[in-house]
Amino acid sequence: MEFREDQVERYSRHIILKEVGGAGQKKLLNARVLVIGAGGLGSPVAMYLAAAGIGTIGIVDMDDVDLSNLQRQILHTTKTVGKPKVLSAYETLTAMNPDVRVVPITEKLTADNVLDLFRDYDVIVDGSDNFGTRYVVNDAAFFLRKPLVSGSILRFEGQVIVLEGYRETPCYRCLYPEAPPPGLVPSCSEAGVLGVLAGTIGTLQASEVVKLILGIGDPLRDRLLIYDALAMTFRKVRVPKDPNCPLCGENPLIHSVSGSTDWACSI
Repeated sequence: MEFREDQVERYSRHIILKEVGGAGQKKLLNARVLVIGAGGLGSPVAMYLAAAGIGTIGIVDMDDVDLSNLQRQILHTTKTVGKPKVLSAYETLTAMNPDVRVVPITEKLTADNVLDLFRDYDVIVDGSDNFGTRYVVNDAAFFLRKPLVSGSILRFEGQVIVLEGYRETPCYRCLYPEAPPPGLVPSCSEAGVLGVLAGTIGTLQASEVVKLILGIGDPLRDRLLIYDALAMTFRKVRVPKDPNCPLCGENPLIHSVSGSTDWACSI
């Protein structure tokens, strides 16, 4: 493909980076990324990926925009309250960059449809807020051999990790073998979340996606990055692959995607 004159100008700051250049920008324009959730994490992820020129961005969310979302979900505005989040996201992203094809997906993500939804994408980004959805997303990404960039936030702390359990690196089940008992870990609607925290973690997720597509840098494949907004500290925790993991271990017990998802909210 040849760049149009307006594309040369739009992506000029990428093109002059030797680690990206014209060839790298073409990779971005040809890439397909699926974002789970158009909420607090999905908003900055999708916006920065669109600005970077990711050619196709799919967004899965079945919720409508609520006024309480606007404290952190920057894809949406007061005028879009009541609209489906994916349509609000479509308007924002296409206005930002008409090069990008935005695919709004309003159906609920389930174990039955997740493989079909993921199949045509290069990278999966998880911005969901519950363990059921995260396990289904993790397992589908594993079976399809898709890199998964996982993020989570609660109160003043956030986490980011890249999961590729089909390699010699961990999957989500290596990190969290079992979901905690119901009610032990509160949701963002119960415990609260600092709005700008979503921007920090979502931007870090977007950075990992771009690195994976370009094949540059050192993605967080076996390290969990933990950010404390109150202390303004970052720390990385090494996460080894669990040889006893029921999904990606030496003697796997899980051979298909199963389980239920609870789409309470997308952070």
